[in-house]
Amino acid sequence: MKEIHEKFMREAINLSQQNIERGGGPFAAVIVKNGELISASANTVTDDNDPTAHAEVNAIRTACKKLKTYDLSDCTIYTSCEPCPMCLGAIYWARIAKVYYGNTKSDAQNIGFDDSFIYEELELAINKRKVKFIQLLPTEAIKTFQKWDDLDDKIEY
Repeated sequence: MKEIHEKFMREAINLSQQNIERGGGPFAAVIVKNGELISASANTVTDDNDPTAHAEVNAIRTACKKLKTYDLSDCTIYTSCEPCPMCLGAIYWARIAKVYYGNTKSDAQNIGFDDSFIYEELELAINKRKVKFIQLLPTEAIKTFQKWDDLDDKIEY
């Protein structure tokens, strides 16, 4: 079993190396279901001019499209680096059961990819964060939530 996990981790590592060679960042991820590679993606932030185009998010999007589901609870993700806060959130929302990673967030920090400020911000009260959060029209906005809550035929996710 260890050999299978190492095979898929090497796939993620190799993809991250290829991404560097083509001018991208040093991150990649693969998603596996029942021993079958479902999706593989590198970080495409600079290619796509999209700060959310991290390897894990790209791989999750591809896997969900391929499997025609938003629930990847029967999948495993292998990622070249410990996921950042955004990717960690995406992994939880996709319900991925297990994460194998190569480099740590400290390793990423050492080469200029430092996510610690996000973790620090999350610990602060909303009114103490660097990004200003201003609630607007809550009595109007809540009506949409109430409508959703009242639906009998909603697809819960």
